[in-house]
Amino acid sequence: MTKVGWLVLLVAMAGDILVSWILALFYKDYSNIKMSISALGNPQSPVKTPFNVWMLLEGVLFLVALPTLYKYYHSVSGGLTYTLMAFVVVFAVGACIFTCFFSVNETKDVVTTASKIHGAGSVIGFVLFLFVPLLIAILSFKNNESGLGVISIICFAAALVFFVLFVMSDKDEFAGTVIASEGLWQRLNLICMYLPLFIVAVKGIMKE
Repeated sequence: MTKVGWLVLLVAMAGDILVSWILALFYKDYSNIKMSISALGNPQSPVKTPFNVWMLLEGVLFLVALPTLYKYYHSVSGGLTYTLMAFVVVFAVGACIFTCFFSVNETKDVVTTASKIHGAGSVIGFVLFLFVPLLIAILSFKNNESGLGVISIICFAAALVFFVLFVMSDKDEFAGTVIASEGLWQRLNLICMYLPLFIVAVKGIMKE
């Protein structure tokens, strides 16, 4: 069952990047560079149904993988492991499952109750998950996995930079500049946040 847990985690993380790129092929007005991933689920999107179904599935996959994370790290540090799991839960629910039921609108000028709920869930989920690489780094050093620890710290620093750029991207003063590449910064942020966990999952599978 542990191997299944790692595989489920890999599918959730890889799918978050790949599914959005694939669905974008069927949304003529969508830009992977300029638009956020959540925009694929807006009410006017031709791919809103498969996107919303995937976001629900992704959130569930993250939750299903929790026992595997617990089994791998709880003997290293119970407190850090519970913190890691809590951050993953909030991300899975706030940034994934909520996205399925509470969509953003095609433009940010239109604000609805659903978009407000989505925004709050995504912000909280992303901010907490931002610290997952840092937690993995600490756990890795404690577990004598210094290589992974260093990689995780680098990923945390890079994810922080891309997150700041993502937040800045929709500000009026940066319109028409490279900083306005909201979709690019979000995807790079996700890759950096996911990479340490991705490596842990691959190592976990190889140990089985």
